[in-house]
Amino acid sequence: MGVSRACPDRRLTVAMAILAVTIAGMFAGGHSYSRPKARRNIFVRHIKANSEDNSPEQVHISLLGKESMKVSWITESEAPATVEYGTSAGVYNRSSTGTTSSYRYMIYKSGQIHEAVMGPLEANTNYHYRLSSDPSRDFTFKTPPAEFPIKFAVVGDFGQTEWTKSTLEHVSHSKYDVLLLPGDLSYANYIQPRWDSFGRLVEPLASQRPWMVTQGNHEVEAIPVLHSERFTAYNARWRMPFEESGSDSNLYYSFDVAGVHVIMLGSYTDFDPGSTQYVWLQADLRRVDRSKTPWLVVLIHAPWYNTNTAHQGEDESVEMKKAMEGLLYQARVDIVLAGHVHAYERFTRVYDGKADECGPIHITIGDGGNKEGLAKE
Repeated sequence: MGVSRACPDRRLTVAMAILAVTIAGMFAGGHSYSRPKARRNIFVRHIKANSEDNSPEQVHISLLGKESMKVSWITESEAPATVEYGTSAGVYNRSSTGTTSSYRYMIYKSGQIHEAVMGPLEANTNYHYRLSSDPSRDFTFKTPPAEFPIKFAVVGDFGQTEWTKSTLEHVSHSKYDVLLLPGDLSYANYIQPRWDSFGRLVEPLASQRPWMVTQGNHEVEAIPVLHSERFTAYNARWRMPFEESGSDSNLYYSFDVAGVHVIMLGSYTDFDPGSTQYVWLQADLRRVDRSKTPWLVVLIHAPWYNTNTAHQGEDESVEMKKAMEGLLYQARVDIVLAGHVHAYERFTRVYDGKADECGPIHITIGDGGNKEGLAKE
């Protein structure tokens, strides 16, 4: 994989220091920290301007290659899947038309889910855009830098509570470039209107900076006999750039940004040797060029290392670690970020259950604000 067997100097560079400070600063407490109780759930409703209002909502953007951005939004009824954009407010001198889809989940039918691509775009640049030719809403976003330094915000297990709002407010002040989310987004738990509520809740931030997500157990939403398809809402609403990385599934993919290669793995799809995800991961790691992307970061949902009493012994942690940890070690992955356990925990560099200077740092970051509360023991 183009990496020397001798472990390289792993001291933090400016780029990794920024990443580490962002993660630690968002969730670290003092020497004595009393974990607060869970806060109440919230539901964000769609507010119509008038009876005929069909304005875009639940807007979020994601990276699509080095020079493009994909935007997704929902309208209640049919509307053009067109994005108009430019670098000045009210001046939309470029446009693109994408695709529209919808999905059913038992008696629920989603709105019209639109996707379109903006690009090529300049790095580290502010853009204005509007959707479905609606002049009433002007959105803005900033593209990430083309090179270091870059700042990531990382949040797992978001949910929709008063604590979620607090986390979002904190993130909004962090001046981040890209948000990474290692699974468990809406905590809709089969109640599909809560996916709509989540989209409205995160829109103010997700429409301004790219959000790159992977799935968790709360995205599965399969019910025997009634709805056997897994990840229906997640795959329809949060479609990530998996094809561009050679993946055949929205549940695992990779992307490059400003000298960092990020791999999003699927804890809740097949991961054993011989599975399509395993074969894809092998190929993706072989393609990594550390001269272009010196930092290699992996996201999973269920942590492979966990000293909390919560979520011990689960196959998604134990068996996935057994199958894939060697691949990540041989590739000299720098950091593995996980959610699932509703707490913060950071390990020294580790491999095969022992401290190892050539192993990655594992960080659990699953305390984003979900309704289940924090894991205390």
